[in-house]
Amino acid sequence: MRANVITLVVIVGMTVWLAMHVGSVAWTPVKMVGGVMAAAGVVLLLVARMQLGASFSVAAKAKKLVTTGLYAKIRNPIYVFSAMFLVGLVIVSERWLLLVPIAVLVPVQMVRVRKEEAVLEAAFGEEYVRYKAGTWF
Repeated sequence: MRANVITLVVIVGMTVWLAMHVGSVAWTPVKMVGGVMAAAGVVLLLVARMQLGASFSVAAKAKKLVTTGLYAKIRNPIYVFSAMFLVGLVIVSERWLLLVPIAVLVPVQMVRVRKEEAVLEAAFGEEYVRYKAGTWF
């Protein structure tokens, strides 16, 4: 639960930072790539969260197996797009020290993925195994 709250606070905080500083950024081609990554990441993160709907939970629970939308190709789009968003913001801000929390967050998310996958496989069995075989991360 703490990791989710920290992730949410970081994403909201960095989104606010970007919104407040977008006009003052010296937009080089590299920063433009970072800005596009950040913008796409936050939009896709929100889309993934909406598509997950009532199946979202802080603790790993098997309410419903969501296999449509972004979840048709990516099993964990919230994790993928939150990382994409954060890396994009690091590129725009040129605050490379912010890579440290991201480097900590990724392994934490990987542990969460394993727990979630175990819960989903226990609940949905072969249906989840087939879904997992046809998707990325």
